Amino acid sequence: MRLLSLLLCSALLVGCAGTPSNDPSGTWINQAAIDAARESGRLREALLAYGPNLEWQIDPERQQASYSNGFELAEGRLQAAGDGRWQVTFYGDYQEQLSLHGGQLTQVASGYWPEQRFARSADQSNGAPLGSSFEQALYRDYLGGDWLIAEGLGQGGLVRFAADGQIQGLPGAERFALCLAGDCAAMSGEHDSLWLQAGDQGSPWLFVHEGDQLRIFEAHNRAQFDEMPEYQPGPQRWLLRRR
Repeated sequence: MRLLSLLLCSALLVGCAGTPSNDPSGTWINQAAIDAARESGRLREALLAYGPNLEWQIDPERQQASYSNGFELAEGRLQAAGDGRWQVTFYGDYQEQLSLHGGQLTQVASGYWPEQRFARSADQSNGAPLGSSFEQALYRDYLGGDWLIAEGLGQGGLVRFAADGQIQGLPGAERFALCLAGDCAAMSGEHDSLWLQAGDQGSPWLFVHEGDQLRIFEAHNRAQFDEMPEYQPGPQRWLLRRR
């Protein structure tokens, strides 16, 4: 009886393994960009190398597909193109091609974007804002864990960056957001930046992530009052070390 049960289980496993899913529905995130940021510490470089798109949400039943690049959101009409391929048509007849093979979603290279690859998000919560799954995975992998304030206000204390954007233990800050794209990226240039906020008050900061160290600097604006801000690193405010 036990042998029969094992044979049945083996048959089921072989059957499942031999029938790959071609269902693209759900949320897909640019895990390659997250992995590169975690390994190198350089967030902007990783996003430029593996982006610019960060997340897709796909709903074949409603023939909808949407993407976020951290600054813009775009929603298009999804059409099957056969053999694990789909076409997404956006406003103005702009189109993108998607393919799904081996559990990986690929945005095919086009005249607008290079080839980009996406992994199915571990969080498939219905109704999650577009882009939030990528942000939470990035925050968890890139800044997750306990950090010790080695230098700066609150020295000796523990800091924790939560996946939902909350921060504990950093004096004067309750929430944070990493700069992914858009105006904040233009204003910080080659530097990585984040936003720290307490209550209704917040400001930009620049940072350098090196291995298990995180240096946070004041953002000094070199632009004139009537120009777009141009931030450069000022004095270091904190040095954090991952425990």
